[in-house]
Amino acid sequence: MSFNIGLSGLYAANKQLDVTGNNIANVATTGFKSSRAEFEDVYSATRLGTGSKTVGNGVRLANVSQQFGQGDVNNTGNVLDMGIQGNGFFVLSNNGSLTYTRAGTFKTDKEGYVTNSDGTARLQGYGVDSNGKIVNGVLTDLRIDTSNLAPKSTSTVSSTINLNSTSAVIDQTVAANKFDPSKTETFTKSFSTPIFDTQGNQHTMDQYMIKTGANTWDTYTLIDGRNPDGSDPTVTAPVASTMSFDSTGKLVSVSTPAPPGAPVISSDLKITNWTPGSVTGGVWTANGAAADPAGLTIAMGNTTQFNADTARSIPAQNGYATGQITNLTIDGSGVLLANFSNNQTKPIGQISLASFTNEQGLQPVGGTSWKETYASGIPGYDAPETGTLGSIVSNSLEESNVNLTNELVDLIKAQSNYQANAKTISTQSTIMQTIIQMT
Repeated sequence: MSFNIGLSGLYAANKQLDVTGNNIANVATTGFKSSRAEFEDVYSATRLGTGSKTVGNGVRLANVSQQFGQGDVNNTGNVLDMGIQGNGFFVLSNNGSLTYTRAGTFKTDKEGYVTNSDGTARLQGYGVDSNGKIVNGVLTDLRIDTSNLAPKSTSTVSSTINLNSTSAVIDQTVAANKFDPSKTETFTKSFSTPIFDTQGNQHTMDQYMIKTGANTWDTYTLIDGRNPDGSDPTVTAPVASTMSFDSTGKLVSVSTPAPPGAPVISSDLKITNWTPGSVTGGVWTANGAAADPAGLTIAMGNTTQFNADTARSIPAQNGYATGQITNLTIDGSGVLLANFSNNQTKPIGQISLASFTNEQGLQPVGGTSWKETYASGIPGYDAPETGTLGSIVSNSLEESNVNLTNELVDLIKAQSNYQANAKTISTQSTIMQTIIQMT
């Protein structure tokens, strides 16, 4: 019996040495989770029980459990290096076979797909629709599209404008005061805004503000120094829109004469006759592009007439030129944001994390990865920072959670256990020799 007890102790100590050695070997492995050997004692028993004086029958390995505690997340400077701060696993697909990992050493392959470090599996997440909106619910291979961002024509312009209520009235019935963009004395203030046509060409839209009465202002809108239809404003008089304010300085309405002559009243200016072009040698020619099909709406609702300087906030407009991708950023929620040379930022996907009811039930498959099992339960997928899932830390990696000091102590303990169990076998052998010599 003592031989079997000692042998079981040697086996247990050997397994503890194996587990500890594996932890030490992976102390520098990204995303590695340490393991712990768990033992239980063994008793011989009959159908009626073990009795009160039964001597144990040794020890056996009950389980090797993995410790999914958080490892340190340290900066690397590589944008596709990602660590998870909190719960969850990255999802990888190898031709539909899913594995789960905490090792965020990712790169792109020749087709732009985000893969693990050896390129055998693709990172899973959520794609985007044509409007750049994340499509949640369906996992897909994440891909970094490096193609140019197509231009977008301007359809809206907005800003906050204040017109000084104390400005002098300009009487346009006087010939010398007739609006002329080349004569500053014929208007009170002008504002310029860049806008874009359907081919991404930039144009300059100028708005000229003229105080015509106590609570009325006219505004003339020119594009590239021409009327929106391309005609010369010195030949074809531009059409003015009239802004009316109440006694408190708030905008009441904006009226623009329609082609038949009846004014259109709203809080916006609408340009539907813009033909993009350019002027060369004093001659205007269309450039082959077009305006936005919806027309160009200039929001004037935030215009006021107070006793303060005539000024405007930085205008906002929704058009842009063609852009080339310059860099990639990944936020805490796992959204991949492509930054373009035209100052646009576009989501191109979002990382998905997996969670399990019983992480201890996951099956290690090597490569610092695990597979789902019946014991682990089925995975739940969601975006980072959702529910109990952790956040993504870009430009960083999660280090192994192995505590080297503890492992070295465990190594000494396992060695001592091995020596002690070997001593029990040696002692039993000595006793057996004594008994044999007595016969």
